[in-house]
Amino acid sequence: MPLAEIPLRAWRKRGQDFVFRGHALRYWVAGQGEPLLLIHGFPTASWDWHYLWQPLAQRNLVIACDMLGFGDSAKPLNHDYCLLEQADLQQALLEHLRVERPVHVLAHDYGDSVAQELLARHYEGRFQMASCVFLNGGLFPETHRPTLVQKLLLSPVGWMIGRAFGRSALASSFNQIFGPQTRASESALDDFWSLISGNDGPRILHKLIAYIPQRRRLRERWVAAMQRTDVPLRVIDGEVDPISGAHMVERYRQLVPHADTVLLANIGHYPQIEAPVQVLKHYQAFRDRIGHPFPRAAYS
Repeated sequence: MPLAEIPLRAWRKRGQDFVFRGHALRYWVAGQGEPLLLIHGFPTASWDWHYLWQPLAQRNLVIACDMLGFGDSAKPLNHDYCLLEQADLQQALLEHLRVERPVHVLAHDYGDSVAQELLARHYEGRFQMASCVFLNGGLFPETHRPTLVQKLLLSPVGWMIGRAFGRSALASSFNQIFGPQTRASESALDDFWSLISGNDGPRILHKLIAYIPQRRRLRERWVAAMQRTDVPLRVIDGEVDPISGAHMVERYRQLVPHADTVLLANIGHYPQIEAPVQVLKHYQAFRDRIGHPFPRAAYS
């Protein structure tokens, strides 16, 4: 049975604001129970989770924000965007919400890298992570296959590419990375573009793309964290994703002990949009397997 969509207009009305290092950030909270932090990918925003939002909120205190430079959050032009700062942002949001219990994390794409940093901080005693599930993302630089647009954004003319990037270019890119039978609708593409283009978003795309070389620099730290076994991990991955599909999962199985992986047949880079029912099923099975060590309490 399909999951109900939350229209972007309704989603935006539910958002709240907090200030992080002088910048206005948009965030969402719903439900009750153990805290579950959802971390979105590049170049989109937390609306990526809208199919899963209500089902997850039935069992969790679900928290998500549009990270700095994304969606309806601030997109400062003269800013050096950094994955480590985005991890700081997630921790600041949890502090703002007075969440003190260990946090479950569900992440995608760019958000996977933020989650990897939070996992490393967990082992340093700087963050409390209860579990982590990764959707399609560049967990290993050696398996990440960037799109042509990403390569161009990384080039010396990246600032020009970003400013020229429009809705038609987004549609072309997404058609390449979604599954052949699960491509985004024209309406969904309009909504994705609204989130990307808001607050003059295209002018900073070449700055946001700096996450790719940052991943290379932090690889050893993050892989070492994934190779430890205290925090339960799972990968749920659309196998036909040309960026981080089955080839990434193969590498994960080689490097991560007791690798827990799920491959979704004929699904591309955005499984939470393309196959939300499957993602929900496999996520809930993971959580049921690891148990619920904390009593449920309402958010206040």
